[in-house]
Amino acid sequence: MTTIHNLGFPRIGAQRELKFALESYWRGESSLDALQQLGAQLRQRHWENQKGLDLVPVGDFSFYDQVLDMGFTLGHLPERVRGFQGDALDNYFRVARGRSAPVSEASSTCCGGVAAGEMTKWFDTNYHYIVPEFTATTPFQLDTSRLLAQLAEAQAQGVQAKPVIIGPVTYLAIGKAKDGCDKLALLPRLLPVYAELLETLAAQGVEWVQVDEPILVTELDADWQHAFNTAYHQLKSCRVKLLLATYFGPLQENLYLAAHLPVAGLHLDAVNGRDDIVPLLNLLPAHKVLSLGVINGRNIWKTDLNAVLDWLEPLAQRLGSRLWLAPSCSLLHVPVDLANEQKLDTEVRSWLAFALQKLDELQLLATALRDGRHAVKDALAANQADMLARRTSARVHNRAVQSAVARISQHMGLRESCYAQRAPKQAALLQLPLYPTTTIGSFPQTAAIRHTRSEFKAGRCTTEAYKAAMQAEIARSVHEQEALGLDVLVHGEAERNDMVEYFGEQLEGYAFSQFGWVQSYGSRCVKPPILFGDIYRPHPMTVEWIGYAQSLTTKPMKGMLTGPVTMLNWSFVRDDQPRSESCKQLALAIRQEVLDLEAAGVQIIQIDEAALREGLPLRQSLWQEYLNWAVESFRITANGVRDETQIHTHMCYSEFNDIIAAIAAMDADVITIETSRSDMELLEVFKHFNYPNEIGPGVYDIHTPNIPTQEHIIHLMRKAAEHIPAQRLWINPDCGLKTRQWAEVIPALSNMVAAAKTLRAVT
Repeated sequence: MTTIHNLGFPRIGAQRELKFALESYWRGESSLDALQQLGAQLRQRHWENQKGLDLVPVGDFSFYDQVLDMGFTLGHLPERVRGFQGDALDNYFRVARGRSAPVSEASSTCCGGVAAGEMTKWFDTNYHYIVPEFTATTPFQLDTSRLLAQLAEAQAQGVQAKPVIIGPVTYLAIGKAKDGCDKLALLPRLLPVYAELLETLAAQGVEWVQVDEPILVTELDADWQHAFNTAYHQLKSCRVKLLLATYFGPLQENLYLAAHLPVAGLHLDAVNGRDDIVPLLNLLPAHKVLSLGVINGRNIWKTDLNAVLDWLEPLAQRLGSRLWLAPSCSLLHVPVDLANEQKLDTEVRSWLAFALQKLDELQLLATALRDGRHAVKDALAANQADMLARRTSARVHNRAVQSAVARISQHMGLRESCYAQRAPKQAALLQLPLYPTTTIGSFPQTAAIRHTRSEFKAGRCTTEAYKAAMQAEIARSVHEQEALGLDVLVHGEAERNDMVEYFGEQLEGYAFSQFGWVQSYGSRCVKPPILFGDIYRPHPMTVEWIGYAQSLTTKPMKGMLTGPVTMLNWSFVRDDQPRSESCKQLALAIRQEVLDLEAAGVQIIQIDEAALREGLPLRQSLWQEYLNWAVESFRITANGVRDETQIHTHMCYSEFNDIIAAIAAMDADVITIETSRSDMELLEVFKHFNYPNEIGPGVYDIHTPNIPTQEHIIHLMRKAAEHIPAQRLWINPDCGLKTRQWAEVIPALSNMVAAAKTLRAVT
């Protein structure tokens, strides 16, 4: 009998229930009890959704982030929040976002503002985690309250529970040493806490614990490889069976290490690491379980079940009950249920599977292995028909687009002149002061904006009324920016729902779900477009809105676009051709928009590539191939313009130091990046790399309600000026302001403008 299980389930809710409950609590509109009750209801529903599995994950639910959860379980709290006397969940939110709920008479201590934890991407996904902070004296002390409470709920519901935790080596690897200490030196202090946790779970009747160690799919030096042996030989005496889970890539040179760790089972990503399977069979001891992730947990295409069975059946015969099946990784990265969709057309919908449908696929595979394919022949035949229909659909393939990509030349990616020659021309045209101020693009998406957009989409608001409402919001944004004294303005993006979805809706080759939400961080959800076919732009997408905004001011107005690499990395991308091919199609489409904006008189065009780094392969040896086509795609998009047109790009919440040469090769005139949470740490790279163009290090952390002071902004910019000449520095927030409130934005930007004036006066 083949065991089927899941590594994790989406926690935000099919209708984003957790998002709305969190934000209500943070605004002070609902109680902590109400939030906790909603969490319990979601957990109960999600376990019910997974009742066909032999083992169900427990502990994968989180109110913000699973890495932060693990930190609290380990008693690993940043020093600035230790000793807090309020509710533990309030303290948790203080680490996650800088504060919990607003101050109230009933709870005057719960929301004392602190610096929020640094946030970065979870491996090569668009999920953001809170980075653990280490020093040489970091203490650990077990707190099982969260995990044991969820385990008790699951057991009361009759769930065959498999607790999920992040493994000790990965936990150390993804954290940051704030004092430069050796993180591995903390392992002897950390392992007894893990051992105590596992023994506590054993005492609750737990048989299997899933220990996530995705760092095993990266290139590890000898010290980190040794850390795995040290950790799991120390934990092997615990009375639970450990399923060591890896995902997001192949094990390759770590295959032998993983196979011989003293654990009861090993999970392998068989979607991204298929080539590991055969050699692993010859390495894995005969008593160990092999769990294969055969359903793609990161994309939304149906699985070719017949093809998977072709290679699974011999494995099942060889392994017998030692073979387990699961999705490749946690289903956190896909929407919950395709059955809710009313917006997707029948053809595209027939090609898709969301989380619940992926679990159905898993059960079909298990039944076919147990009872033979004839037991599910109708389902397999329907699946095969869907596979064929997608491969042959005229909506997927467009010869004109394919021919345009084939005609791409090296010249298309080159500016007329180098930056040193462009910069004086741009300066003469724009007449900007030292330390020019700007924002990243969006302003608050108020309830009124969202309501109007929703009414328009539902057909209850005319085109004329919608246009008038959006123009009024644009006018408000322009007025507020002029009153603040910003130097380069933006139109505020009132008409845009999402920086990728907005453009995808206007490009052929994309489809859009109604409830296809996935968690990006905390309460922030995104609804990735579905890139199913060849991409082209049938008409201009932004020119009218930007032109209207420019008509309201004499100051420069940035044209705002999303770049091809981010469009690709933040979409669910077709899997029937190389990603590089789809990216170049996007580059050609957005290039047309850039040229139209320039022709309309727009002097500054920002092409956001927020997701450039997250597309990097996890193995550094494969980086250059990706960076070659990613940078080429950006340059195709950006470089058809005249020297006088200033090109900006923006990147956020990633480590850029190790790809700074590629960023420089993009040759944007100005790049803006996140640096506020890391206290300008990202700029350390410029000690050794002479970045040639202009840069705007973000000084306002927009993912927290905390308002930066003028003094703090000056401090950050002076640190920046140690690495970049003041003549090439801009001042800006670290990301768009759509998730903030005007009451927060105005004082924060006022402080930013005041800081710029102070810096100009003393420079």
